[in-house]
Amino acid sequence: MSFTKIDHYEREYADTHHDTALNVTEGVEDQPIVSPYFKRRKKRALSTDEYVEGILAGNITTLSQAITLVESSNPDHYAQAQEIIERCLPHAGKSVRIGITGVPGAGKSTFIEAIGNMVTSLRHKLAVLAIDPSSERSGGSILGDKTRMESICNNPAVFVRPSPSAGSLGGVARKTRETIVLCEAAGFDVIFIETVGVGQSETAVHSMVDLFMLLQISGAGDELQGIKRGIMEMADLMVITKADGENIHKAELARTQFQGALRLFPVPESGWRPKVYTSSAVTKAGLEEVWKGVEEYLDHIQRNGYFQHNRNRQNKYWMYETINEALRSSFYRDPAVEGKIAEYEQRVLDDKISSFIAAKELLDLYFKAGLKNRF
Repeated sequence: MSFTKIDHYEREYADTHHDTALNVTEGVEDQPIVSPYFKRRKKRALSTDEYVEGILAGNITTLSQAITLVESSNPDHYAQAQEIIERCLPHAGKSVRIGITGVPGAGKSTFIEAIGNMVTSLRHKLAVLAIDPSSERSGGSILGDKTRMESICNNPAVFVRPSPSAGSLGGVARKTRETIVLCEAAGFDVIFIETVGVGQSETAVHSMVDLFMLLQISGAGDELQGIKRGIMEMADLMVITKADGENIHKAELARTQFQGALRLFPVPESGWRPKVYTSSAVTKAGLEEVWKGVEEYLDHIQRNGYFQHNRNRQNKYWMYETINEALRSSFYRDPAVEGKIAEYEQRVLDDKISSFIAAKELLDLYFKAGLKNRF
């Protein structure tokens, strides 16, 4: 449309609308400042080459867009996302991957912010993947970590990505491992993965990190209560947080108790006896000791070969996890299954059929439909 035509409409509007301070057209007090004839230009999609080049150049905007593509549930994005990951893989694997979990109130985000700023002062580039809980009803997530870690988000050497978990097991983001690959290819040499701390998520995160850190707070003599043995056994390093002010003595007592408890566990496959530290995000006390403990552990497992052995085992684990996820997705998307699953569910609820028979018959439907073009 020409500017002449637009001017014509503007003059016509002026002739028929005589608004003053005492004469306001009802319902249009806030007139749009953008012409209704203006069309916003659609954002151009990046090519795979542009994604890869931007990531390898350390472009944060491109990295964020690539992660969004990888996390997308749109089937049209899958092929390009996988190609980006494959091309970034040769440039990945050179970082230190650290999983961080803790009991409620341990201050995971505050601890990450404090130790993260210290780590970047040592000339490291840090990526923080903060895994948030998703709502089972809506699939939404609480992406609050950026507001809780304000100073670290303003650090140019830090990339914070709060990822929705998309309803996956234990709150762990379905595409976290692929995100790690992209961050490593972008030059981040330290990766923090913060879990929601709901139990099963720790197991999934443990299978993608080199070091697993457990945060705990001191209490009134019941420090060992409420901690699952399995989570303590996974910990390579434990930190008693909030060790400042009047809480210093309690924190030291808790450290002694946990250190004693960890000695009762069998020596892990890594050959490393987990150590317990105290720290304060307020006074910064103990943070350097914690990071030295991280470096000591990594040096230990690199010297005895466990580092690479663990990485290889994780790659094998995620191969099978990818297969399982693809099969599960294929099953529920199958038209034959989609058309019958609600009916079978109701029959199970009405006690007309057992859950085992229902599952078998649905699987029979799936396999009879054939495997052609399922993936």
